[in-house]
Amino acid sequence: MKTVTVRGGTPLVGRTYISGSKNAALPMLFATMITGDVSRIRALPNIGDVRVAIDILRSLGADVRFNGDECLIDTSRLSYTEPSEEQTRAIRASTYLIGACLSRFGVCRLTGFGGCGFAARPIDMHVDACLALGARLEGDTLFCDGLRGGEIRLRLPSVGATVNSLMLAVSAVGESRIYGYAREPHVRALIDFLRSAGADITETDEYICVSPRPLHGADITVVGDMIEAGTYLAAGLITDGRVEVRGCPVGHMDAFFDFLGYLGANVSVHGDSAFAEYKKTPRRAFVKAEPYPGFPTDLQPISAVLMAKARGGSIRDTVFPTRFGYLAPLRSFGVRSEIVSDGCEITPSVLRASEASSPDLRGGAALLLAALGAPGESRIHSAELILRGYENLDIKLRSLGADININSDL
Repeated sequence: MKTVTVRGGTPLVGRTYISGSKNAALPMLFATMITGDVSRIRALPNIGDVRVAIDILRSLGADVRFNGDECLIDTSRLSYTEPSEEQTRAIRASTYLIGACLSRFGVCRLTGFGGCGFAARPIDMHVDACLALGARLEGDTLFCDGLRGGEIRLRLPSVGATVNSLMLAVSAVGESRIYGYAREPHVRALIDFLRSAGADITETDEYICVSPRPLHGADITVVGDMIEAGTYLAAGLITDGRVEVRGCPVGHMDAFFDFLGYLGANVSVHGDSAFAEYKKTPRRAFVKAEPYPGFPTDLQPISAVLMAKARGGSIRDTVFPTRFGYLAPLRSFGVRSEIVSDGCEITPSVLRASEASSPDLRGGAALLLAALGAPGESRIHSAELILRGYENLDIKLRSLGADININSDL
């Protein structure tokens, strides 16, 4: 267990460089399994979720080596073994083993899949995609004697189910079409990875079409993390500072930039850099988290702290409607809120130093932002949850002027 100690109340000023996207890197890592070759991935973030994914790959026989900012993954000599539940429960991305293992080995046991517990996250759409391409379910294990092309129709634009559908389809014999697919940037990042590995994939507004082609090792750079970029921009605003983020995918962040502008901040974009600062009196705001290109659900806990420091607002989440467990620990930092039937209401608040435990990755990041904006010393326990998604968190925040330390609990 780790604890973050923050002495807040100091404006954060300066620039920081954004790491590779967690949500883009994880599907790529598991997709290396189906290439059966050596893949090169650049800008792979050194974060908790990525380290767990690499441990899982190594348990299956992958040779993973690092050379500077490059990661070389050789999956030519894999054999099917069931990863430990300790590993699969540690990250939600372990669900990508469904598509990867079924494609590579023709078998996958549906073990306990983990990740943040802020909402029920069933895998029925993942399994339905497997069955649509010829797999069969016996007890808690999926089998196939070779996948065959077909139609996958997702009833919701699930990122995870879309990722598994793509990994299944590129391994199937015959053309496949995926309807109702998720359009998040990290889904498109996986498509770019698979194309780099030789896959024939085309997109229309209605479906993704995958035609069979032999695969080989991929060579790709992970796109910058828009959630990390949004978090640091928010940190600047919450502390009455001015933070510039470089290397961020600004083209993916329109919904978040629009929210900051409505809140009263001025957002300037230059190439792959963006900065935000208040130029107007902050206003009451509204956020509705939706599938891309809507406002990202991973940034809605961050938006709550921004609203509290400003003029309050309302939050709704159509992706995970119950994703508000972070509000209880935020109240100890002075953030006033109320759960309503379809979301939550945030009241203008005075942030104060406090102590709390991270409820999950993004909820923990929201606590950290509140601590940075509150004068005095704060402590956030279970900080390893935050470190699942933020590379060099303390180093980057110190470079902006934060007084922060991360220590292991005794």
